[in-house]
Amino acid sequence: MSSSFGTNLRVTISGGSHEPHIGVTIAGLPAGIPIDLDRISQFLARRAPGNSIFATPRKEPDIPEIISGLESGRTTNQPLIAIIRNTNIRSQDYGALRDVPRPGHADYTAAVKYGGSVNMAGGGPFSARLTAPLCIAGAIAIQLLGGCGIHLGAHIYSVGGIQDRPFDPVRVSPADFALAQNRAFPVLDEAQGEAMGEVIRAAMTDGDSVGGVVECCALGLPAGLGGPMYDGIEGRLSQIFFGIPAVKGVEFGNGFQCAALFGSQNNDAFCMEGQTVRTVTNNHGGILGGISSGMPLICRLAFKPTPSIYREQSSVSLSRGTTERLQVAGRHDPCVVVRAVPIVEAALGIGLLDLFLGEKALQQNIVNLAN
Repeated sequence: MSSSFGTNLRVTISGGSHEPHIGVTIAGLPAGIPIDLDRISQFLARRAPGNSIFATPRKEPDIPEIISGLESGRTTNQPLIAIIRNTNIRSQDYGALRDVPRPGHADYTAAVKYGGSVNMAGGGPFSARLTAPLCIAGAIAIQLLGGCGIHLGAHIYSVGGIQDRPFDPVRVSPADFALAQNRAFPVLDEAQGEAMGEVIRAAMTDGDSVGGVVECCALGLPAGLGGPMYDGIEGRLSQIFFGIPAVKGVEFGNGFQCAALFGSQNNDAFCMEGQTVRTVTNNHGGILGGISSGMPLICRLAFKPTPSIYREQSSVSLSRGTTERLQVAGRHDPCVVVRAVPIVEAALGIGLLDLFLGEKALQQNIVNLAN
C-alpha cells in the first residue's frame, strides 16, 4: 500500500510497520542537485526509535538505501527511490488485534475498508513507522530549501498542561532552531522540558499515554508564495501535516486564539524595515490570504495521546460480535511528540518545496544549486 502527496514535488510513501522494508519515491526533483547523505542519516537519527526512555524500545538502525535517482551524490532525471529495512519485527504481539481492534487505532476502520488484505501488524501502513521514509524526503527538501536561504525548525510546544517557551513570532532565529535540535528532549526551556518529562513518566507508570503540541517555523520565505482558497499555503501544508499519524489539529499564527480577539487586536500593522515591508506583530503567522507575507511562518500541530496503552480497555470481537476486554501488548511511545519534532520539520520542508517548485520566479533558485 502507498500514499502520495504533492503537485510539483510528488512524494509517495510505501510499505508497512512489519513489512520487509518501508520506502519513499520522490518525483520532481531537478537533476544535478547535490544531496548530502550524511545529513539525511543525522536527520533520521533524531526520530529513530529506541534512543530515549520516552520512546518505544523497538530498536531500528533506520539506514537509508538509495535505490535510484542519485548518481555521484547528485540527483538524476529519474525519481529518487529510497528504502529502509525493518529489522526488529515482533508481529506476534499483534495477532489478536485482527479480531479485537484497539480503541483509538485504525484497526477497526481498516478492517471495514480492506478486510484482511492489509498487514496491520504494528499498525501496518497507518503506523508512525512510515514517518521514517517521510523524513528521508523531508531531509532532502530541507537541504534544497536551505540552499535558497530558507531555514526550518521545530520544538515541543507542550505536553499535557506543561508549555515550553514559544518561538518569538517576529524575532525567531535559526539559533532558536539549533537550541532545540541539539537537545535530546527538543525544547527551548530546559526546565519546562524536565517538567514535561515528569508528566510522561507519570503516564508510563500508570500504563497510560499523553498528548502534546509541536510548534514549527520557516524563516526566509519570500513574500508571494501560495495563492487564494485551495492554492493557499495553509491548505497545502495541512494536507501533509494531517498525514502524520496522531495529528488531530493544525493552527497557523494565532490560530484558535484569534477567535476570542477583536480585529483591532488581531490585525498586524505594516511597517518598513529598510526597503522591505514587514509587520510589527505576527498574529497571521506569516500567511495572509493563503500567500506568504515574508514574516516567519509559524504553525502548531496537536498530537493525540498514543492510543496503544497498557491499561485494560473495552473493545469488541469482530467475528463473534461480543464485548471483549483488551490489554495491548507490543512496544509503543508514551508520548509521540518527543520524536515528532523532526517529522513535523520534514513535512513542512516537503510542503514548502512543493509550493516553491510551483513558482516559476523561484524555480531558478533551486536549479542554481546544480551549478
